[in-house]
Amino acid sequence: MTTSLERGTRRYRHVVDAATVLALLGCVALGALLHVPGISQPGQVWPAVAPAAVTCLALLRARVQPRAAAVVAMAGAVVTLAQGYIPTPLLLAPLMLALYWVAAGTDRGTTRVFGLASMAMVVITTVLDTPTTEMLLLRTLGPVLWLLLALVGGSGARLRTAYLESVQARAAYAERTREEEARLRVAEERMRIARELHDVVAHHMAVANAQAGTARHLVPTQPEQALKLLDGLTATMSSALIELRATVGVLRQSGDPDAESLEPAPGLDRLPELVSTCESAGLEVTLTTEGESRPLSPGVDLTAYRIIQEALTNVTKHGAGQGADVRLTYARTRLLISVTNDGTAAVAEAADGGFGLMGMRERAHSVGGDLRAGPLPGGGFEVATALPLHSLAPQEPEAAA
Repeated sequence: MTTSLERGTRRYRHVVDAATVLALLGCVALGALLHVPGISQPGQVWPAVAPAAVTCLALLRARVQPRAAAVVAMAGAVVTLAQGYIPTPLLLAPLMLALYWVAAGTDRGTTRVFGLASMAMVVITTVLDTPTTEMLLLRTLGPVLWLLLALVGGSGARLRTAYLESVQARAAYAERTREEEARLRVAEERMRIARELHDVVAHHMAVANAQAGTARHLVPTQPEQALKLLDGLTATMSSALIELRATVGVLRQSGDPDAESLEPAPGLDRLPELVSTCESAGLEVTLTTEGESRPLSPGVDLTAYRIIQEALTNVTKHGAGQGADVRLTYARTRLLISVTNDGTAAVAEAADGGFGLMGMRERAHSVGGDLRAGPLPGGGFEVATALPLHSLAPQEPEAAA
């Protein structure tokens, strides 16, 4: 109900202000007619209504110019009280409304200044007009309390407005933050899917291209070896389709009854299969493991496999040498991986900011690890990464080594 009333007041603000002005004039006229036995005051009403009419006209602008309206209201109250009228709430109603708008529309310092000035002027005017002790409390303490009541009401309205604005601002900020967070999550998911697709497609296509090229050269001289390579090419493409299907399957809704169970994410247990696939494309791969093998978290296991897969893919596509060395070192809390080749390798991709190296670096950072890639001093190219055994594990000095 309060909200509807406020909306209606804002919609018909000028009508409400005009009605308020008429009501204030009626209050002043009624206050001028009040008589207290034993106290003399003017017998006519117009000396009080005339300054009140000027004050009420100024109050029509009190919402946008509260200070000016308060100054006019104070002057009107002083003129009225100086004629000997009793300072009742009805007679002070225009000044009380002016102080309400000052308290509601300005800061506390301004409210304090106008409030104290109004109280002082009203009290001084009434005391000078009737210096005797006759009804002294009615002429001093009463006006102070009534004006203070208007100031308190206006201050409460200002605080309520500020509170509502802060609530609306917090709600808008929360909504904006929620939308930004949702966009960030969508972008992260798109990046993750893009990395998966790149790793799957780039690796298998590079291996398939190498197998097909080697088979083409062997067909005239070694047809049996060429047929074996073509059989390996078929297996490579089948593996690519299986992994591609599993990767695209994450786009399905989890509640889809037609969704089939996905193949488990690859890990280091599939390194022998990866090495065998690369060797079928003519790349000699040496796999070395140092330290005691320990279980990895699923995210780190997948990251390690994808980094090795992408590094071998780069060697297959860009490497001038015919061999690659993969070394796994299990430290206390880190897994150190290095993939080196004895040729010029992926210098071209590193120079132009290829997506392969970028994807490997993003994968390493996503689980709390780091990765570096570059040419070796003695020739060749190396991709080295240090991954925590569990995602986001703290880095150790041995990882930096």
